[in-house]
Amino acid sequence: MTAVIHRNMISTPPVAVRGEGVYLIDAAGKRYFDGSGGAAVSCLGHGHPRVVAAIRQQLGELEYAHTSFFTNAPAEELAQHLIDRAPPGFGKGRVLYLGSGSEAMEAALKLARQYFVETGQDSRGQFIARDMAYHGNTLAALAVGGHAARRAPYKPLLIDVGRVPACYPYRMQDDGEDDAAFGLRTADALSGEVSRLGAENVAGFIAETVSGATLGCVPPAPGYFKRIREICDDNGLLLIADEVMCGMGRTGTLFAMEQEGVCPDLITIAKGLGAGYQPIAAVLAREHIVDAIVAGSGLL
Repeated sequence: MTAVIHRNMISTPPVAVRGEGVYLIDAAGKRYFDGSGGAAVSCLGHGHPRVVAAIRQQLGELEYAHTSFFTNAPAEELAQHLIDRAPPGFGKGRVLYLGSGSEAMEAALKLARQYFVETGQDSRGQFIARDMAYHGNTLAALAVGGHAARRAPYKPLLIDVGRVPACYPYRMQDDGEDDAAFGLRTADALSGEVSRLGAENVAGFIAETVSGATLGCVPPAPGYFKRIREICDDNGLLLIADEVMCGMGRTGTLFAMEQEGVCPDLITIAKGLGAGYQPIAAVLAREHIVDAIVAGSGLL
């Protein structure tokens, strides 16, 4: 018997009692090789002594202080660390902390909307996202996600979102079409959707830099995100990069978009940010977004 609502409510999973490096151990002593690191979470391994020692030390000094009244050194240091290593062009941006990747996407959508309200562009309230994408399970994150089966039961609760095809050459590349041509053709679908909705009504475009949970591990075609950036700039849209799964070093650089030579306006991160040791996620907001809010209401 269990009092927990597990993902599968018909059967109860094994009870994990300990973690050692790349292994999880259940209550019966059986060892499991955690090859996927959970869902791309445990990138530092289980029970890492340095991480555990740091957590213990911080708990002995300060465990919580309400962010309406206080900041703290670890939060400030981590934010500066992330901003200093953000893709070139990010400028003096700032970091907003959340508890999960889904929350980070919700916050990114709200920040994008607030940016346009603060700059007098109140009509910009719609978003465009890709088919076969996953951005989280909270309502707005589920709405911008492109997994039809996950969305279906909650459709009456979801906001309307514009759609463009995924950058998925395995299924969608034409015979004789090279990778670069495919990337440009797929990216140009965004122009058509912006025209359909009216650029004056669109706040931003959301995409995983490397597709993850729904499509599989699919990197962008060459030039795809550079063309996406051009379209966003031409139409005044914000580019929101979902790096919850692919960020924090999983592609060889701290941010996957760095390898595309593109600077998003907002970046969501989680998973590898805390490596399973702490529920933590974040949104990085580029300098011009921060400046607009500071010059306006000054409030989140």
